[in-house]
Amino acid sequence: MSKILFVVTGADHWTLADGTQHPTGFWAEEAVAPYEAFKAAGHEVVVATPGGVVPTVDRASLAPEMNGGQENADRIAKALDSFAELRQPVRLEDVRLDDYAAVFYPGGHGPMEDLAVNADSGRLLVLALESGKPLGVVCHGPAALLAAVREDGSNAFADYEVAAFTNAEETQGGLAGQAKWLLQDRLTEAGVSVRAGEPWAPHVVVDRNLVTGQNPASSAPLAEELLKKLD
Repeated sequence: MSKILFVVTGADHWTLADGTQHPTGFWAEEAVAPYEAFKAAGHEVVVATPGGVVPTVDRASLAPEMNGGQENADRIAKALDSFAELRQPVRLEDVRLDDYAAVFYPGGHGPMEDLAVNADSGRLLVLALESGKPLGVVCHGPAALLAAVREDGSNAFADYEVAAFTNAEETQGGLAGQAKWLLQDRLTEAGVSVRAGEPWAPHVVVDRNLVTGQNPASSAPLAEELLKKLD
């Protein structure tokens, strides 16, 4: 059995261009689907957040219309209640990569607020990338890649191919026009190659030890790819 580190946003809002705070956090399915896959495979999960704060779930991610109906929404809510590690996070600042076999970042708009500029997360991502350990990042989680800057100012993920929440999806979700910046644009500016799939459809990109997914529907197939690398 291996230990897998979940790095989860500690933010409960996303500051929009006009200064208003859009309530958010982590996206339920993007945490639950990989958690269930990793636990079913016999692995231990440890959650880390900035400052060790208990992470906030984005309430929108529990709505029936975001989960294909009430039945699946109820299933995800029940699974979230069983995800005890979310209520006992360790401090991201204290994490030692050597203690873990793999690292995973779920999304939600929260990472756009905190992990995109978090130096501790950025250092961890650089180390994880260089270690060759499986590294999984999904949806808005790739915002954290923006903080993975080397001493020379270059982004450690430049020239990597990734999947991430696209401009088209942000537009269709209704928030693109209110955002300070868009994830696909910022990643591209950092030299990261975003391979966009169809909006809302599962889309996973594997580049060396990095496994990325575009949206909530990509979280379960991403977990499968990460498990293959662990095996």
